[in-house]
Amino acid sequence: MISKITALVRIEAPLLREVFAEFLGTFILVIFGDAAVAQSKLSDSKNGDFLSINWGWGIGLIMGVLVAGGVSGAHLNPAVSLAFAVVGKFPFKKVLFYWLAQYLGAFAAAASVLGVYSDAIQHYAATHSDGQLVMNDTMNDPGLAGIFATYPAAWLSIQGGMGDQILATMLLLLCICAITDKRNTQVPSSLVPMYLGFLLLAIGVCFGANCGYACNPARDLAPRFLTLIAGWGTQVFSYKDYAWFWVPIIGPHIGAIFGVIIYMLFIEVHWPEQADGMLPITSSQQDDKRSKSASADLTNL
Repeated sequence: MISKITALVRIEAPLLREVFAEFLGTFILVIFGDAAVAQSKLSDSKNGDFLSINWGWGIGLIMGVLVAGGVSGAHLNPAVSLAFAVVGKFPFKKVLFYWLAQYLGAFAAAASVLGVYSDAIQHYAATHSDGQLVMNDTMNDPGLAGIFATYPAAWLSIQGGMGDQILATMLLLLCICAITDKRNTQVPSSLVPMYLGFLLLAIGVCFGANCGYACNPARDLAPRFLTLIAGWGTQVFSYKDYAWFWVPIIGPHIGAIFGVIIYMLFIEVHWPEQADGMLPITSSQQDDKRSKSASADLTNL
């Protein structure tokens, strides 16, 4: 019976399989990340802190890549899809399909977290803000909306936030390229998810204070739309006089493109010609090869 059901729902179209994988992988990433923030915030940091939030996002990425990696490559991020398309590593014709899947997956994940923690959110609002879902722009406090989307710290300017998002996402993509480049250190495919998870953890630990290291437009914008319709209203977009919400959208796209191009210019284009899958010959190895060749020539004199 199960085999018959499986046969009925099996998807033969490759692109549709990839879209489904991107949806589910992004769902996994965002649900772990948002839930980690929710647990910390709603318990007043008794059941989680800034470090546990970073671990939630890092492990969420590991699980998301494990779910989707073998099918779609596990972009899980519109900025990743666009950056790879810009440099010719991904077909432009697939970008919009991947984007749709990523945004919908992030929205579904945020909605799931909202549902699971709805009682806790109501309790928190009742004890902290007379039952209202409030945001205090003048006090630089996004309230519980900060569970789902990123907001700037009190000290952060818009220029600073843009620089933060460009730099952090640049590092993310630069390192992704290094981890997945089989001509570099040849990270085994089974270990790639773990490396990527630790990469995101490191970015959170190092760059999380300014504005929550979104580095992913889907992870930020889709949950922001959820909060728009879930009770927080237009404040989620008007925060900082409409000067913030677009920063975690534009910044990551720019940073992602920079990251891929920088890796290509500094590392990828300089690999010597060789068979695919082989480690590059280092300068010292080339010197050894020349010395051995010279020795052989001398012997034959």
